Amino acid sequence: MPFVVVFVFAIGLMGLFFLASAVRVLNEYERGVVFRLGRLIAVKGPGLILLIPMIDRMVRVSLRTVAMDVPPQDVITRDNVSVKVNAVVYFRVVEPTRAIVEIENFLYATSQLAQTTLRAVVGEASLDDLLSEREKLNHQLQSILDHQTDPWGIKVSIVEVKHIDLPEEMRRAMAREAEAERERRAKVIAAEGEFQASARLAEAAEIISKHPAALQLRYLQTLSEIAAENNSTTIFPVPIDFMEALIKGRS
Repeated sequence: MPFVVVFVFAIGLMGLFFLASAVRVLNEYERGVVFRLGRLIAVKGPGLILLIPMIDRMVRVSLRTVAMDVPPQDVITRDNVSVKVNAVVYFRVVEPTRAIVEIENFLYATSQLAQTTLRAVVGEASLDDLLSEREKLNHQLQSILDHQTDPWGIKVSIVEVKHIDLPEEMRRAMAREAEAERERRAKVIAAEGEFQASARLAEAAEIISKHPAALQLRYLQTLSEIAAENNSTTIFPVPIDFMEALIKGRS
């Protein structure tokens, strides 16, 4: 009798084991690539999946977007400047079968491909392009990675260069260049102001030369401004017509 109990208990345990190995539950964002005796048969999910124990094998694949950080890469730009660049890659699996069958480890492969592509693309760009045309660089990286990972069933949606680390001497040189550029702009603006002021003065002199009464009005305006000041001494300008009369009387 004890032997029968042990036998039934063992059978029950084996049944539970086979049941546990036969039932799988996949989330909404997961798919299961099922192999039967090593042969690909289907992609299943989401929901409840039934497998044949010890015959079927299932590999889970997540369809969610993965944000992969690309480690800093030492790169020499086209104009021989040594920089350190890192980036982030956003991608997801769109064909689970190809992601499992065509590549051994698609996460590791995508990471390595992103590093080599980043070094290659940055190495072909100059430092000015790297700093001022980052959006163009991101688009180029995304296009190359998406094309190369397409056979693996992976879609690369976004590639963003996060940080560009320049050598200390290059940062100092760029700071001096920016300061010199600001000084140049300030001098150009000051020269432009002087030019406009001189042009206005020339126009005013021409008008006064044609209309002598305008000079007398300017004298009166000057007297009004002097009267508003609390000065102890006031100087009255002598009209030019009066000076001309004195000069003619002496001659």
